[in-house]
Amino acid sequence: MTLLSAKLNAVKPSPTIAITRTAAELRRRGEDVIGLSQGEPDFDTPEHVKTAAKAAIDAGATKYTDVDGTPELKAAVAAKFRRENGLDYDVSMISVGTGGKQVIYNALCATLDEGDEVIVPAPYWVSYPDMVRLAGGTPVVVACPESGGFKLTPQALRKSLTARTKWLVLNSPSNPSGAAYTAAELKALAEVVLQHPTLHVMTDDIYEHIRYDGFAFATIAAVEPRLFERTLTVNGVSKAYAMTGWRIGFAGGPAPLIRAMATLQSQSTTNPSSVSQAATVAALNGPLDFLAARNAAFQSRRDLCLEAINGIDGLSCTRPAGAFYLYPSCAGMIGRRRPDGRAIENDTDFVDYLLAQARVAAVPGVAFGMEPYFRISFATSTERLVAACERMREACALLRA
Repeated sequence: MTLLSAKLNAVKPSPTIAITRTAAELRRRGEDVIGLSQGEPDFDTPEHVKTAAKAAIDAGATKYTDVDGTPELKAAVAAKFRRENGLDYDVSMISVGTGGKQVIYNALCATLDEGDEVIVPAPYWVSYPDMVRLAGGTPVVVACPESGGFKLTPQALRKSLTARTKWLVLNSPSNPSGAAYTAAELKALAEVVLQHPTLHVMTDDIYEHIRYDGFAFATIAAVEPRLFERTLTVNGVSKAYAMTGWRIGFAGGPAPLIRAMATLQSQSTTNPSSVSQAATVAALNGPLDFLAARNAAFQSRRDLCLEAINGIDGLSCTRPAGAFYLYPSCAGMIGRRRPDGRAIENDTDFVDYLLAQARVAAVPGVAFGMEPYFRISFATSTERLVAACERMREACALLRA
């Protein structure tokens, strides 16, 4: 008798976490590895947020809280949605979880039956398809090619729909490509969704505040109010506020769904950290003026890496509108040979070569559902990025046709 469930056998560990661990292990052995695999801002949590957390500890706010968020945090989340997104959620329509990942997983587990389908545009964040599988659903991956800006079109959405489709997952700005949907593009997708009354939208807006070149953020429930009751709007504080370790995500959505998610959470993790919740109240109710300087730094790093990568024969990369990733094509490297004679047959081979030869850790495109690409994060210091780009240039120059 086997102990593990069949559905777990269909799920892979997170590739980004696995590669980050490999890079960390090499560093522990004394190797100078530059890690560009993890999506974590190198900035610190804002001071007013840390101060609020310390005050919460001193005040004894270290006990259990309501399962899916304190009243104060739910009120702050609702105010954020009204103020920044034009979405009017009552506190009964707010869920708070231990990171955005838990919120998404709760929603999928609360709604999917065996055979239900979830449309996942590719390239996608690595966790979406596996979370769908764990929840008992079937991910329907829809390729969104680079020629279309890595974005889902109404035509592609329409063709992928069946009688079993329950969710469409959107992520804008996107991990891994940095692609972002305009209000007009979301409106066009919404017109298709409106024609299918049983289809719901889960929009992951975690990179909402990290965008460049004046790009205007939009979210689908605000663009098309008729989808308000059919949309779960997911967000969190990990990226914009550099609070990855605090583990707070949240969402606004239909009250029956939010109640179901709370029931599920009550039998898994119960409440998120009480101190992290207090810190998040301060974050959401506090100023956002620190973002301008951080986004300017991210944009400068983006441009530096773009120029370097596009200057390497065999690599090419489009300009992302948001998030802090590049998703270059390595199609021109396929078929070339390493100094040891081994052929680069796919993007996994190419990323393995970068780690072995250049000591640069990246993530292969296959992990995001689209090949032959690879993802690098530019959420690290300019000095390290300059060094990484030079290492990649030198390693690529050693490859022979």
